Amino acid sequence: MTTDLFLNIDASSINWARAQFALTAIYHWLFVPLTLGLAVIMGICETCWYRTRDTFWRDTAQFWQKLFGVNFAMGIATGIILEFEFGTNWSNYSWFVGDIFGAPLAIEGIVAFFMESTFVAVMYFGWKKVSPGFHLASTWLTGLGATISAWWILVANAWMQYPVGCAFNPDTMRNEMVSFLDVALSPFAIDKFCHTVISAWIIGAVFVVAVSCWYLMKNRETKLATESIKIAAIVGLVASLGAAMTGHKSAQSVSRVQPMKLAAMEALYDGGPEQGLAIIPGVKVPYALSFMATNDFAGYVPGINDILNGYAKSDGTLEPSVDEKIQRGKQAITALADYRKAKKEGASAAELKAQLSVINANMKYFGYGYVKDKNDVVPPVWVNFWAFRIMVGLGCLFILFFAVILAVTYKFPKALLQKYDITTLPDWHYWVAILLVPLAYIASESGWLVAEFGRQPWTIQDMLPTWVAVSDVEGFSVALTFFLFLFLFTLMLCVEINILLKQIKKGPEYTN
Repeated sequence: MTTDLFLNIDASSINWARAQFALTAIYHWLFVPLTLGLAVIMGICETCWYRTRDTFWRDTAQFWQKLFGVNFAMGIATGIILEFEFGTNWSNYSWFVGDIFGAPLAIEGIVAFFMESTFVAVMYFGWKKVSPGFHLASTWLTGLGATISAWWILVANAWMQYPVGCAFNPDTMRNEMVSFLDVALSPFAIDKFCHTVISAWIIGAVFVVAVSCWYLMKNRETKLATESIKIAAIVGLVASLGAAMTGHKSAQSVSRVQPMKLAAMEALYDGGPEQGLAIIPGVKVPYALSFMATNDFAGYVPGINDILNGYAKSDGTLEPSVDEKIQRGKQAITALADYRKAKKEGASAAELKAQLSVINANMKYFGYGYVKDKNDVVPPVWVNFWAFRIMVGLGCLFILFFAVILAVTYKFPKALLQKYDITTLPDWHYWVAILLVPLAYIASESGWLVAEFGRQPWTIQDMLPTWVAVSDVEGFSVALTFFLFLFLFTLMLCVEINILLKQIKKGPEYTN
């Protein structure tokens, strides 16, 4: 690899590579959150069976486990393709940071994936072959394995958003890991993991409530439906409130390490202290953005123009303008080329040390050296602005929804809800619950749009822009596979939905 890093790659190759990865990631995330959410529900149901030995709870757990299994298989297929795309479409990225990025993905495959694959077999085929306690442990360990798998994948993604625990080696032209713990336990990774997994529980809870409401509307499986709603509503409300709290924590992390993303989320061009949070364009909650970003109602929040032109941070330090970062990035690239040339020609240690000092002083802005126009570092503002509002707005709706479901189910307060029975509501009430399923997915996918569009144009924040990270592959080839994947993923989704609907229509299999 040279310091040019394939800068002459055709623009269509870059766009198609990004489109293909986005397509795969979006489809993959249709399966993952339901897997994580159903894992909690079926674990609770089997725990109830273990404690009571009531066969109703075993049958209920087995029913939700069947739906879990269908979704689990589809998620594996799309996830494998997603990881392969790093090598096929993003080979420069893989070369540049493979020593770091590959570690959490390897652990995910070796530890988490094998863990969940092993215990999922016991969960499905071990009901009469292992003890109830071991089977219960297997069910929870299947869910735990899926969650650990999500942890390592989110660690890898968080590192792309906030690269830590690494150092650039000018001799190998690669970033190399210097602290595994810094990578694995990055505060940004912890915040991302908590918010993402908790939001996945919401989807699982909404799904279970929706299926149960369909049964109630059809006057079928009444006990399974009501008991499942009670469990799912509690999980859903706790998760919805948890998502709000972890979302606030994540916003503070973003404000510290990705201020441009936060500015794009708010369409904030000119920042300052005491910033309001926009509900819609022109309507703001006073001081709310400052509090969300800094825990201080008077906190300073930079806008897009402030970041482009440079600004003074709250601690008094100056953040350079993007133009200055571009110049310093070019200095790092030039010094790197000079160092490699000098070393090849047998330069003295003093000369090499001088070049290394220039590299180290400017390496923080290395990625900016490939930016031609400072406006290229501004992500798509309106995509981030509206995706963020859709996510937050639907999150508030879910808090209300689960609170109402719990109130009606437990008839609290009795004076107001005594006449309501969850099993005899008008059909439109059940349809509301069913229609919330696609809204839950829209909210979840919107969160990922903010996470990924918000860091554009960076593959790795401030370190590697997309046009440097992509493989030197013809755009036509990537476009061809894009449409092939679009067809296959859509077919897989249709197959899954068809199987799920058939299983739901069939209902649970009760045993004596």
